[in-house]
Amino acid sequence: MIPRLFYAFIAFVSLFPLVVMVGYALAPGWTFPDLIPQPVDGRALEYLLSQAGPVARHMGASVLYSLLTVLLTLLFCLSPAHHFARCEFRGKVLLEGLLLAPALVPAMTFSMGVHTMFIHLGLADSFVGVVLVLSTFSYPYMLRALIAGFQAVGPEYEQCARNLGAGFMTRLVRIELPLLVPSMVAGGSVVFLVAFSEYFLVFLIGGGAVDSFTGYLFPYLASSDRSMGALLTLLFLIVPVGLFVFIELAVSRVYRRRGLY
Repeated sequence: MIPRLFYAFIAFVSLFPLVVMVGYALAPGWTFPDLIPQPVDGRALEYLLSQAGPVARHMGASVLYSLLTVLLTLLFCLSPAHHFARCEFRGKVLLEGLLLAPALVPAMTFSMGVHTMFIHLGLADSFVGVVLVLSTFSYPYMLRALIAGFQAVGPEYEQCARNLGAGFMTRLVRIELPLLVPSMVAGGSVVFLVAFSEYFLVFLIGGGAVDSFTGYLFPYLASSDRSMGALLTLLFLIVPVGLFVFIELAVSRVYRRRGLY
């Protein structure tokens, strides 16, 4: 009984803000004490359809730099995660803590020093700079997930493949990466969410020259037109939810084909 009440409470807390946003999207003049949104007005939806091109461009840019951030953090973290999971050495805990530090530092503190460095390197106001700063800020989530994945798999599969003569690339591509898929999905999901929802880092490093959906959305959230802000926020929510559902279905299908479920 208690778990059901707990799940019902979590569902209510999660879904109620969405219901309120739908109400504001349909009725911009909805105010207290009216419980039912009124009067219903489709002006926000009409405006969104008229701005389909800019919305799609900003959304596409956000999805692209978020996916590239996931890919880059995965490439950066595979080798360190393998080393931390398989090797014991002096100062391991301290070094792992230092590598995870960017996740503990506020984005504003982290970004000011990085911004100065990127200006000297010529990476400010560029798409590459945005991907690099998001990767630097969010790689701890991927690193921790991969370390846990390597520890869960254990070294036995790798040792067995090495004894059978498998080379490094064969072990990586045909054994380790397939076994690490759940960890990569978990770490990649968090990295994608951090990159996709980040506003300040993208605005500071991108300098307004790099399109982002958060940059497009923010002026509407700060304005008095709540209907457009609510509608764009709902649209903002669809992308990560849809992507996670697609990944879950795709991974489950592949695992069932291989008899792993």
